[in-house]
Amino acid sequence: MDSWSIVFGLIFGSIGLGYFIYGKKQSNIVARYSGIALMFYPYFIDNRYAVLIVGVVLMALPKFIES
Repeated sequence: MDSWSIVFGLIFGSIGLGYFIYGKKQSNIVARYSGIALMFYPYFIDNRYAVLIVGVVLMALPKFIES
């Protein structure tokens, strides 16, 4: 794991916490599960580009899927 993966993990984990709190307060299941995924996926992916791409996709997911 290189330093960029750690930085991206911290950034996407923080955004994921915000998505989780928003999803819980608004009863939005897609935002809640996207937040959980954003918090935990960087632990399982080592490639920094893959972390970045998956993070952006997970952040955009609640915009395109309505719950």
